Amino acid sequence: MRIALAQFNPIVGDIAGNAEKILSLAHAAIVQGADVLVTPELALTGYSPEDLLLRDSFYREVAKGLDTLEQLDGITLVIGHPVKLGNERFNAATVLRDGHRLGQYHKMLLPNNEVFDECRYFTPGAAPLVFEQNGVKVGVLICEDVWSLEPAAETADAGAEVVLALNASPFHRNKIEARHEALRYRVEETGLPFAYVNLAGGQDELVFDGASFAVDKSGRVVAQAAAYDDELLLVDFADGDLQQGKQTALPGPLESVYRTLVVGVRDYIGKNGFPGTLLGLSGGIDSALTLAVAVDALGADKVHAVMMPSRYTADISVTDSRDMIARLGVKYDEIEIWPMYESFMAGLAPSFAGLEMDTTEENLQARIRGTLLMALSNKSGKLVLTTGNKSEMTTGYCTLYGDMAGGFAVLKDVAKTLVFELCRWRNTVSDVIPERIITRPPSAELRPDQKDQDSLPPYEVLDAIMARYVEGNQSAADIIAAGFAKADVDRVVRLLKINEYKRRQAPVGPRVTQRGFGKDWRYPITNRFS
Repeated sequence: MRIALAQFNPIVGDIAGNAEKILSLAHAAIVQGADVLVTPELALTGYSPEDLLLRDSFYREVAKGLDTLEQLDGITLVIGHPVKLGNERFNAATVLRDGHRLGQYHKMLLPNNEVFDECRYFTPGAAPLVFEQNGVKVGVLICEDVWSLEPAAETADAGAEVVLALNASPFHRNKIEARHEALRYRVEETGLPFAYVNLAGGQDELVFDGASFAVDKSGRVVAQAAAYDDELLLVDFADGDLQQGKQTALPGPLESVYRTLVVGVRDYIGKNGFPGTLLGLSGGIDSALTLAVAVDALGADKVHAVMMPSRYTADISVTDSRDMIARLGVKYDEIEIWPMYESFMAGLAPSFAGLEMDTTEENLQARIRGTLLMALSNKSGKLVLTTGNKSEMTTGYCTLYGDMAGGFAVLKDVAKTLVFELCRWRNTVSDVIPERIITRPPSAELRPDQKDQDSLPPYEVLDAIMARYVEGNQSAADIIAAGFAKADVDRVVRLLKINEYKRRQAPVGPRVTQRGFGKDWRYPITNRFS
């Protein structure tokens, strides 16, 4: 029996378009001798449809999509889709062959943590599904089902000889290794081989990294698809086990994060129909990385960078920005903001009389820049990419309606220390980021001789505290006990808490850690817990 794992990039809600993609993959699989084609989880609708799943009209379109796929002959299809039966909704997989529906599996385990809300939409399934193909008994599981023993054990007890696992498993760092490990446990517990197919592509803040694979009865990965790209991975079942197939090398840790950012930008811009992107280029490392990602995602012709210097902008910031523009060849403008700033200050002078200068004047500069970018966005239709990183989002070192103004936050889940690592990695591919941008001390350049570390703990300290508190859910006391200075921990935790209202108004951005400031961060703004 030859199995084809249909790793592809659907568009949420484009049911007819996704069905056409599946048909195209099925035809290609038939040509290559496949007996079964298995799609990812909710492949027909894309993952996740969220509250589209609450609309009856959505299921009527899903039914039409299944009817289209049912017309195909010559191969068995295992299609991931939602289904509504009476008043209950299920995350399902339907087995289709030559105009017949051989069975339908309902996902047993519904994740309701991190970025997953499946208990909001679905009822858990209660029974395994095993169908026969070429004399082989084939079991079906969906995503979360393979992360625990019970569904796999029930499928084995039902007589399965091999298991097909449909997945919509989004990227976070070290996720591919975690999937391999989970499947090895299932193999060890059940004695069955598994073929695991995953989605590819970006959906709002989630990026699905593909990397579909198969493991044999010994737990060895015998076939491995590429990460991020569409692919039809073929794997044969013979002599009671999955056989050795194609092995594609997987990206390393930094390349994985970088490619996640690229796919996130590419699909957010492309799937939403924007003609291109705009971003403010400062001569600093965050905007430099954002620019590199945007060009790699979309091509230089769809990226417009704008330098908006003030009297506090260092000459080398302008020089380095022009240098990077020359390397990448994107459209570039310079707009001096100081005359606008002076006009604002003149208008505010009566209200500010007798008051000392403070961050108000700094934020005003950032807001002028945000206003200019949004005006250019309105005029051109291009989406503004914001350039702030996760360390800044944690501490509120960012300006509402200023550098936070935009439609997609590329570095929202990327810590500052990781920004440096990614820039250095990107320069190993081709030298696009001037070295001085990487080595200069970071500065917002909103007042004379300003440095980020004047206002924040050293980034290596800040990011380590952030990783423990935000991503690891450790308490402040636990972090202090681990050796961090109490003053630093208290400061970071306080800044995190008082800036929740800012994060709630930030644009979405691609998730690269196990806990980003998006779907999986839900803290009350009004909150006295300490």
